[in-house]
Amino acid sequence: MQKSFAPSAKLTVFIVDDEPEIGQLLREAMSHFDMAGETFSTGSSMLAALANESPDACIVDLGLPDMEGMALINEIRRISSVPIIVLSARGHSTDRVMGLELGADDYVVKPFDPREVVARIRSILRRSSDRTPAQGEVDLARFEDWSYRPSSHCLTSPEGEETFLSTGEATLLEALLRAPKRVLTRDYLLEHGGRDESLDRSIDVRISRLRKKLNRKNEAAHIRTIYGSGYMFATAVIWS
Repeated sequence: MQKSFAPSAKLTVFIVDDEPEIGQLLREAMSHFDMAGETFSTGSSMLAALANESPDACIVDLGLPDMEGMALINEIRRISSVPIIVLSARGHSTDRVMGLELGADDYVVKPFDPREVVARIRSILRRSSDRTPAQGEVDLARFEDWSYRPSSHCLTSPEGEETFLSTGEATLLEALLRAPKRVLTRDYLLEHGGRDESLDRSIDVRISRLRKKLNRKNEAAHIRTIYGSGYMFATAVIWS
């Protein structure tokens, strides 16, 4: 379960990087914003900690000594919707696209300004908190035999399989689910959580990822592209 974001709340961020100096820089920057950074030198040690703790965000370096950073992102997303920020010297657009495809929420290229990383964490957590339903507000969407709960970013398939979405994916899906059978422009969706200033293709990548999770063989696509206009969720949705 995600913690609510508030200025007075102590936030915990897991940092996995095999360079101790980077973890120290980030922890120091976070301390000025009431955040506590917990550092790990390997992906396996972070996964072990995730089994017992629920951080507010994770910062993942792609060049880890024991496993590929992209594989770590995939493992984290399999068990949690915790926001993930990639921190890497790989600045090529294909690496950024792959990170988003695996469920990362943001991508920062080394060398970096620690204050920028903190700002991005706060921005992601604020967007997530802004969508937390008020007490008594409906928070479960059902369409055909699927269900989606925004508060946990949990998508449940007709077979009962649960999948956790990244913050960007969750925001896009919720926008589509709250306006079924209506065309939503690309700009509208970009302003509702799909925008990544470092990668213009971010919304297309996230829409593609959502389609892969929702589509079933021999079934009509839930998310349709309306060429020249935007995207539409083509199935009726019931909120309860």
